[in-house]
Parts: sequence; C-alpha cells; structure tokens
Amino acid sequence: MKKTKLGEFEELVLLTVAALQQDAYGVEIKRELESRLKDTLSVGSIQSALKRMEDKGFLTSRFGEATQKRGGKRKRIYATTSHGRNVLEEMKNLRAGLWNAIPNLAYELKVLG
Repeated sequence: MKKTKLGEFEELVLLTVAALQQDAYGVEIKRELESRLKDTLSVGSIQSALKRMEDKGFLTSRFGEATQKRGGKRKRIYATTSHGRNVLEEMKNLRAGLWNAIPNLAYELKVLG
C-alpha cells in the first residue's frame, strides 16, 4: 500500500467532500460533519484540512457563481481528485481488513490464554 499522510479528521473531511459532490463547500461540509459527528466544529479546522488536502493533491477547488444570498460572495467548491479517491479506497480496504481480522485475533488470544 502506498504510504499516505491522511489524518483521521482529514479522512472524514475528504469523505464528506466525496459524498456532497457539487455541494461540497465550507459551510455545507461543516454542517454535514457536525450532523454526523454530533459535535461542533470550527470553520477554521475545516478550512485548514481542506487547504492541506488540496496541497497534497487529494482535492481541487473552484469558485462557484456569486449569489445575492451570499452578498455577492462566491463559494469555493471542492472535489476529490483521482488520487484522493484512491487514498480513500486504500483507507477503506485497510480498515475492512483490520475489522475482518478481529474475530481471528480474538480466537487466537483465547487459544493462547
């Protein structure tokens, strides 16, 4: 497996971007994560994670259209890159392998004990 530098919070943000697709912008990412984590997050923590992952090539971003609702400001919309999707797949497979190993490890520990 290719070594990746993806922390737990970054993985959650990257998964959220992948899930939201066209709606993956700062406020919506924050809202979705807070809903799933049942916790309050700072905008800064989300923005920092997005910036780090964009620098690592896991994400790209573009500006959406300016809207009256946002006072003429444009949203920065994020999207996963193929590299980012590959990293998510690697993490998914790693975690699945570990989860699948739990019954075997538990059984082996009983035999040794």
